[in-house]
Amino acid sequence: MSTYKLTYFNGRGRAELVRLVFVAAGVPYEDVRIEMSDWPALKPSAPFGQLPILEVDGVKLCQSNTMARYLARKFNLAGKTELDQARADMIVDCTEDAIKPLITFRFEADETRKAELKKKYVEEQLPNFLSLLEGILKTNNGGDGFFVGDGLTWADLCVITTYDRLKMVGTEAEFAKHPKLDTLRQRIAAVPKVAEWLAKRPVTDF
Repeated sequence: MSTYKLTYFNGRGRAELVRLVFVAAGVPYEDVRIEMSDWPALKPSAPFGQLPILEVDGVKLCQSNTMARYLARKFNLAGKTELDQARADMIVDCTEDAIKPLITFRFEADETRKAELKKKYVEEQLPNFLSLLEGILKTNNGGDGFFVGDGLTWADLCVITTYDRLKMVGTEAEFAKHPKLDTLRQRIAAVPKVAEWLAKRPVTDF
């Protein structure tokens, strides 16, 4: 059996989707959380100078979605057919696009500009992305099952991490305006292994 070691800061951030794939699959892994002060010493050993890092039998992987995709395929959470796998990848990529503007305004130093960017995001960009995602969801079983196929995939888990990021900046209320998508989020969060993790995971700032 392979061994897995995930290294990231003490937060959800870019590592949480990877953790959720492990959790949903019921596969044990080492969850290494470092402090910001530890990062300068570790950085030279990081293949791309960034976190998270996933070590599989000692081999290092970077890029969080690459890690999550690899694990999803290995643990049968990527989609049963090649087309389903491609659609799951598409959905994950769409959630990335939905979050990028959030990152922009979150780290904007000018408060006036920050408020303008957040307003545009909440009123225009985020509703558009969530509507598109819900539209895709509805094409599969009317939106009452999963994003693709008839079983859980990493695309469904990504709904939880997207909601987490929105909640971090106080923009999660928009989810409730997209009932099929919000119901999916609640349904995935209620999956026993996922629910157990969400209840016990460390409370962090990000």
